[in-house]
Amino acid sequence: MTARQVVVAGVGMTPFVKPGSSEPYFEMGARAVRQALDDAGIGYERVQQAFAGYVYGDSTCGQRTLYEVGLSGIPVVNVNNNCSTGSTALMLARQAVAGGTVDCALAVGFEQMQPGALSMHWTDRPDVMGRFEAVANELAPDSTLPLTLRYFGAAGLEHMQRHGTPLETFAAIRAKASRHAANNPLALFRKVLDVDEVLESPALWPGVLTRLMACPPTCGAAAAVVVSEAFARRHGVRDTVRIVGQSMTTDGPSTFESGSMIRLMGFDMAREAARQAYEQAAIGPGDVDVCELHDCFAQNELFSYEALGFCAEGEGAAFVADGDNTYGGQVVTNPSGGLLSKGHPLGATGLAQCYELTQQLRGTAGARQVEGARVALQHNLGLGGAAVVTVYQRA
Repeated sequence: MTARQVVVAGVGMTPFVKPGSSEPYFEMGARAVRQALDDAGIGYERVQQAFAGYVYGDSTCGQRTLYEVGLSGIPVVNVNNNCSTGSTALMLARQAVAGGTVDCALAVGFEQMQPGALSMHWTDRPDVMGRFEAVANELAPDSTLPLTLRYFGAAGLEHMQRHGTPLETFAAIRAKASRHAANNPLALFRKVLDVDEVLESPALWPGVLTRLMACPPTCGAAAAVVVSEAFARRHGVRDTVRIVGQSMTTDGPSTFESGSMIRLMGFDMAREAARQAYEQAAIGPGDVDVCELHDCFAQNELFSYEALGFCAEGEGAAFVADGDNTYGGQVVTNPSGGLLSKGHPLGATGLAQCYELTQQLRGTAGARQVEGARVALQHNLGLGGAAVVTVYQRA
């Protein structure tokens, strides 16, 4: 079956804030939805299906949120795919439109998070990360650190040992994120940092990871309305931004059998998702002008350059040193400030990436604008696992 072209008709996003200072999740989510509808120039009555993404919440938080916007009786599907939840909701909305099930679908993601490192919520049943933990216990046996710090720290250490990557490379990635976020009024942290400030922040793992190399827990919401070309024409909706490739992959044998913490952290599933998305869009990594990728840790941003094909495996440090990850370089990565500076409300992150890239391709990103941007790539990773890669193109 030939899929229909899908247009990103409208996007919305709330400012990202620290836990304890946000509105309730349903108010944030409803606000992002109203913004996306207003941006698209349509009413909620036009939406035929909705997909609501969140990680920390009860089973029908999506309905609780969307009922604030309207009581239209449409299907509302609640989505949880760890940190790739928002982009999974977007994928389901796009599939509904591309497959002809509906002409107009909505994806919304929100999170009202608690302070502190991520942890397992349910302690009375087997750990969902049990298979990952078994491998990590062999490769990174120090279990005194919180789960994600230990996992991504160990993966970073592997890259340092295998490829000679200096700690300063990760600090440079974090400093770059801060420079980009300084121009984003919706970002949590907007203070510009230099490499030394990142290196001198408290060591979470001495010589491997500092506090500023980790993204903060954050509250916020984002939403997107996607429609068919025919719907856009019929309702006078702008059709500047199209989704031309999208893939979600989950873990394969190499995740657990390679003896690599980098691969345990989703490198291979991200690489395969990118390959599929590039193929669908009939482009390659060299065609990408701007990218929002999953920098939950500065270490993961480095791995992602390599997984997405922006540079060869092991060459991430040179990619950073040459300035190829920022304005004037090969591909501008995380002009929003990324998870490191913008923040990471799990369910909202993928849709916040969509928000940023839509603004970039419309040419409405203000001081963050990537000049002449026509092709954008989104990478959203969830351990456990799922990787979603989406290619956007300016019509």
